[in-house]
Amino acid sequence: MHKLLITGANGFIGSLLRKQLQREVYAVTALTRKEGDINQSATWQSVPACDVVIHLASQTFVPDSWHNPAQFIETSSIGTLQTLEYCRKTGAAMIYISSYLYGNPAVLPIPESAPLFTPNPYALSKKTAEDFCRFYHDCFQVPVTILRPFNLYGEGQNASFLIPMLIDQALNKQAFHVKDLLPKRDYLYISDFINALIACIPLRGFHLFNIGSGISYSVEEIISLLQKIQNTEYPVYSENIKRANEIMNTVADIQLAKQVLQWQPSTSMEEGLRRLLHHNPSANSNS
Repeated sequence: MHKLLITGANGFIGSLLRKQLQREVYAVTALTRKEGDINQSATWQSVPACDVVIHLASQTFVPDSWHNPAQFIETSSIGTLQTLEYCRKTGAAMIYISSYLYGNPAVLPIPESAPLFTPNPYALSKKTAEDFCRFYHDCFQVPVTILRPFNLYGEGQNASFLIPMLIDQALNKQAFHVKDLLPKRDYLYISDFINALIACIPLRGFHLFNIGSGISYSVEEIISLLQKIQNTEYPVYSENIKRANEIMNTVADIQLAKQVLQWQPSTSMEEGLRRLLHHNPSANSNS
């Protein structure tokens, strides 16, 4: 049985991952803020040995990175460095959860070899953490797998993200209000991402995978699906505000993950939205 350590174990991904791993009878140790600050080496001195660290701890809401860039960089970069040091000293492998780092893509779908772009402190912190991962593998032989998830969604996600916001509007507002209807993203349901993550546990060496659905949806298309599921015709209001340096479309090339991990997404966008509508406590009172 693999002994696993999860940092950021109480977050959006971590809380659902822990439940899944416990169902699959892994031995899991959770490392949360309660246990200490992962940026500090002293925290790691009391952490028990494990076979694999799943490193999730991170600041995740991109707009906030502009208000406190140092905190983002410290958590993602220094926290990752301390995690890698623990792995180097104990012989553990690491699975690092990175992010979309490709900017405006030249081709779709986007392969792992596409040029990287760091337009905000959040992306910079993730790119720096990836560099640390590569260095520790190349110089200290720490086994590392990096996952670059595209746009994840699912139960328990912060309400500031697009899909939870639209679910709330679908259930409670009887109208949709958005900044822009046109941008398209590759959205992946959280359970599919967790399955990909678990498939990485046996890997050793160095690996890097895009993890997405391989399909993109615009804001307008997501709203249309929500209307279809609920059989509604609520009005849709767009401010038609184009963000600076907006990326208009992202689609993940997931062929490598399919080949190496024997994984592929199984939840359609419509099915994922349907689950969220029924999972929401407001669903029964508004249906």
